[in-house]
Amino acid sequence: MKTFDYLREVKEAKGAGFLLLLDPDRMTRDSLRESIEHAESSGVDAFLFGTSLMTRDVFEESLADVKKFAKLPVIIFPGNLFQISSKADAILYISVLQSRNVDLIIRNHVHAAPLIKFNNLEAIPTAYLLVESGKLTTAQFMSDSIPIPRNKPEIAAAYAMAAEMFGMKMVYLEAGSGAQLSISPEMISTVTRYSNLPVIVGGGIRNPETASEIVQAGASFVVTGNFFEDNDHAKLLRHFADAIHFKERKGKIF
Repeated sequence: MKTFDYLREVKEAKGAGFLLLLDPDRMTRDSLRESIEHAESSGVDAFLFGTSLMTRDVFEESLADVKKFAKLPVIIFPGNLFQISSKADAILYISVLQSRNVDLIIRNHVHAAPLIKFNNLEAIPTAYLLVESGKLTTAQFMSDSIPIPRNKPEIAAAYAMAAEMFGMKMVYLEAGSGAQLSISPEMISTVTRYSNLPVIVGGGIRNPETASEIVQAGASFVVTGNFFEDNDHAKLLRHFADAIHFKERKGKIF
């Protein structure tokens, strides 16, 4: 089964999917197997793998380690052209639509296309939209983007409609790693009202209540990452999964 088809089945069966982002630049090998097994048993539906800025040459090595232990799909979430590998199940073929750098809109994709094709890596074309989050994030800085204002959901909706007309398969609304504010429910509901594309939402999601608000607003997938790098937070994975999988709640209290 294609990874994208798997994601659609997860969304249909559970209401929304839970994606855990693994940062190869911050992972520790010692506890990786335990962390992955805990995530899978806690209700995570798939793993994203990538980072906005690599400061160590560990991408291939870390991806191989993740694939060794993970039973669920591992999807590359690339921060640059160096984050392409046949070891993954798929790659988010992201275009930063509001970037001022043409490389991140299309030029890098031209360079990447033969590598993705020849490595038989499933590409999932995704519109990546950075949204104002209360602070300058690494993703915003590295992508040379002007974030969409939080109080202008119609701008995000227009981008999503354009992405759908271009034939993309998903929209990723990103507040950024360590964001002070997550994407507002109003922006999510506006985007899903005007576009039929599945919407991924990430950044600044630090509790199950926020995750629940995001999926109730219409998000198809919720992404968390550095919040769970703290071992004290790992015990909350199941609570996040229950909040996101609203079709399976059946009266659960968070």
